[in-house]
Amino acid sequence: MRWWWREVIGLVLPGACGGCGRGGTPSLCEVCARALCGHGGRRVRPVPEPVGLPVVCAAAPYADAVRAVLLGHKERGALGLARPLGVALAGAVRASVAASGGSGGRPLLLVPVPSARRVVRARGHDATRRVALAAAAELRRTGKAARVLPLLRQRRAVADQAGLGARERLANLAGALEVTPGGGRQAAAGRPVLVDDLMTTGASLVEAARALRASLEPPFGACVRVSAAVVAAPPLSFEINRN
Repeated sequence: MRWWWREVIGLVLPGACGGCGRGGTPSLCEVCARALCGHGGRRVRPVPEPVGLPVVCAAAPYADAVRAVLLGHKERGALGLARPLGVALAGAVRASVAASGGSGGRPLLLVPVPSARRVVRARGHDATRRVALAAAAELRRTGKAARVLPLLRQRRAVADQAGLGARERLANLAGALEVTPGGGRQAAAGRPVLVDDLMTTGASLVEAARALRASLEPPFGACVRVSAAVVAAPPLSFEINRN
């Protein structure tokens, strides 16, 4: 609730674009909205690509307006940006499912990668879960059964990832996540897609995929595919896919 006053102000005063800062726009101007949501979703691979990374699709490169929108929502509590971020994530979810064999007509289960509790407390909101809920709503609006399934939780403390290299991040997160009791059975009832706002080295998605796959015991997990979708990824993660 710490950011409630921002929401009230947004209802009574002219807004500014969350991407470029231009005044008189509801949340995003047309140009920044196109940068965030205009590409649907594309396959991304970090450099280097870690072992165990599922198929990952992203909506946009993490730069310029897209970076400003993500930071505005996550770090500065601009909660009105959750909806356009959710639209972008929904596009990445669709691309991820298509790139990894489809859904087989099963409902999409968006599984957020959890943030540390101390981080959520410091921000005053769970940014990833909020965007996941907006993405699920967008998918339902366009005719696809979808819901958010917060199955993952941290089982041990991890160090701050800032300043760590790719290998250090993998080591830091190895074994850090687990699935809540009964979560494997819930995930097997649909098509699980790991979701996050940003992929950098891919370490968080590798650990999340490991924990989720480990919970999908036979016979429930025999035909369940796990893929991932994020709002943004480094530009180089897109560049490598042109070769």
